[in-house]
Amino acid sequence: MYYYFYILRSKKNGKLYLGYTPDLKERIKLHNNGENKATKPNIPYELIFFSGFKNKTDALNCEKYFKTTAGWRRIHKMLENFLKE
Repeated sequence: MYYYFYILRSKKNGKLYLGYTPDLKERIKLHNNGENKATKPNIPYELIFFSGFKNKTDALNCEKYFKTTAGWRRIHKMLENFLKE
């Protein structure tokens, strides 16, 4: 089984949302159906990045890192050309 760290971008206002899940397709569907309180105001979302892990702890640690100040800077550096579009 794989676990995924993912980044979504709101098509409404460009805001980013970071998370992890064992079922990426289902999780994106739940976000876009408004079933997540944190993301509901900014639906719809598009998947802009994901990374797979064989271990749940590694996926969770990845999410935690990217939610830090250094992690946010890294996201913007990794995706700088895409985020300019």
